[in-house]
Amino acid sequence: MRSFDVLVAEAESAPTEGWDFSWFEGRATEQRPSWRYAHAMGEQLRHAGASLDVQTGGGEVLASAPSLPPLAVATEGWPPNVAKATALLHPRGAVVVASPEDAPLPFAAEAFDLVTSRHPVKADFEEIARVLRPGGTYFAQHVGPASVFEVVEYFLGPQPEEIRQGRHPDQERAEAEAAGLEVVDLRAERLRMEFFDVGAVVHFLRKVVWMVPDFSVEKYRPRLRELHEQIQTDGPFVAHSSRHLFRLRKP
Repeated sequence: MRSFDVLVAEAESAPTEGWDFSWFEGRATEQRPSWRYAHAMGEQLRHAGASLDVQTGGGEVLASAPSLPPLAVATEGWPPNVAKATALLHPRGAVVVASPEDAPLPFAAEAFDLVTSRHPVKADFEEIARVLRPGGTYFAQHVGPASVFEVVEYFLGPQPEEIRQGRHPDQERAEAEAAGLEVVDLRAERLRMEFFDVGAVVHFLRKVVWMVPDFSVEKYRPRLRELHEQIQTDGPFVAHSSRHLFRLRKP
């Protein structure tokens, strides 16, 4: 077994840009939703003429599609991811636009017949409705309420109920309908995750920075050491992710 210091140092030195999670192989697992988002997204793209992928990360999910529409655009707000997505998607003929996550979408009204997104920080349904053509579709996988909160609360303690229930699919459904979108399909699942060593937890929190916003190894070193000992004694640290699938239509 590798020592606490070795595991933590290894995780601190690993790159965090993009949404490539191959570093976790053999160190953590996450059950996947039954709807197979990437495959289903590829089917949606196959029938689209003009598509927009919002908050594309490093472009990995969009690039996995077997084919892209004649007009394919992606937005991303974090500069390292913009560079990575550009390198990955430009050879496929897709345009990557640098755009902050909380800014209006930098496109004309009714520009796209398909908008997709995997794990947006927050979906702006008003903007999505604005850039969709009549009859257009929003197809996305969202993070749901209290996702991986076993990890969050291990470091931050019990969270208020309003925080735990944030991103609830019922609330997002109401926001989408208020923006004039029709809910064609909405499915939710809670999925098992396992972290096999403390380094996997460190890398996860460095990569998904909004989980524990003040996270650093130095600040939480005693708590991390306790977690290391717990995993060595009791086995993997178990958490649960929360995901929901949206298929919305603009009338």
